[in-house]
Amino acid sequence: MTVSLRQMTAVGSYILKQRLTGRKRYPLVLMLEPLFRCNLACFGCGKIDYPDAILNKRLTVKECLDAVDECGAPMVAIPGGEPLIHKEIGEIVKGIVARRKFVSLCTNALLLEKKLHLFEPSPYLFFSVHLDGLKHHHDKSVCLEGGFEKAVGAIKAAKAKGFTVNVNCTIFDGHPAEDIAKFLDLTAALGVGVSISPGYAYERAPDQEHFLSRRKTKELFRKVFALGKGKNWNLTHSGMFLDFLAGNQEFHCTPWGMPTRNIFGWQKPCYLLGEGYAKTFTELMETTDWDAYGTGRYEKCANCMAHCGYEATAANAMMQHPLEAFSIAVRGVKTEGPMAPEIPLDKARPAQYVFDSNVQLTLSQIRANEAREKAAKSAAQTSASAA
Repeated sequence: MTVSLRQMTAVGSYILKQRLTGRKRYPLVLMLEPLFRCNLACFGCGKIDYPDAILNKRLTVKECLDAVDECGAPMVAIPGGEPLIHKEIGEIVKGIVARRKFVSLCTNALLLEKKLHLFEPSPYLFFSVHLDGLKHHHDKSVCLEGGFEKAVGAIKAAKAKGFTVNVNCTIFDGHPAEDIAKFLDLTAALGVGVSISPGYAYERAPDQEHFLSRRKTKELFRKVFALGKGKNWNLTHSGMFLDFLAGNQEFHCTPWGMPTRNIFGWQKPCYLLGEGYAKTFTELMETTDWDAYGTGRYEKCANCMAHCGYEATAANAMMQHPLEAFSIAVRGVKTEGPMAPEIPLDKARPAQYVFDSNVQLTLSQIRANEAREKAAKSAAQTSASAA
């Protein structure tokens, strides 16, 4: 799947409009998490270790569509949890497509074939199937034997029904460049594009030993891109972002480029870090101390090179340096020679651990809402009995 001309035009026009109006911070992709519940328990995931009261919470269709309208980004990604568990996911996607927003429904594909009837093929919709490399890498990553075959089968079934499909691949330490290259050969044969990114070291992930450092990330992707010379891999990223992965760009992240709305609210500062929540998108943008986050500024950001932080940076760089972007597109990513200087880490502020307090606050709110609903129901029953 190549990025369509329709999507490139829409996103390019949107970015140009923001720049012409002098807007300093603006979103490119809304990360919309309608639930945290998942039907897998991946070793690198930091999204599913919540109490049941939180895992059972869902954003309503109205809350989802209000977030799309409030944010205004031209693209919407729906991660999770597993979005296909949401009973109203078909209505959510339909509402986003009706707004002519490009929506990427992220899924582990275990339920995809069963749920395809909920959706209609559209140039504004594509499925992003979680597939972390070749069979042994993927099945180990998702902790499910046979997960790879299930995902590939679902990809083929969705494509056969006219849907656009790509693959979302997360890379961990111990994943050889040669295996990644073979995986990209496989995706090319499947006819799907690939979004590829190093895994982020969620502080609550069960496995903390297999996340890549920035140096290892750059060395690994240089090897991968060198193996890909002359091949028709379809990596659905800007050339600037790929050049960054290979260590040729000294980028700082753009956390507001992909803001997150989930059951807690608007997450500060980004999809990967939940260090507070705002009630509205405007509040998120105006009250978040953006300068306090990023590699070199905050300990938790030290090794992050994930696309949700840097793809927006790369998009801005392409607008600012079109000749360099064109050169990368023509010659490809540089895989030899000196790398760009690394960002110093010695002045980064220490990590703060606020997850438990945020969870307890949300649990208190859930219990208070349940108590009010119970009291209201009891009062209504008493009134009805009196009548």
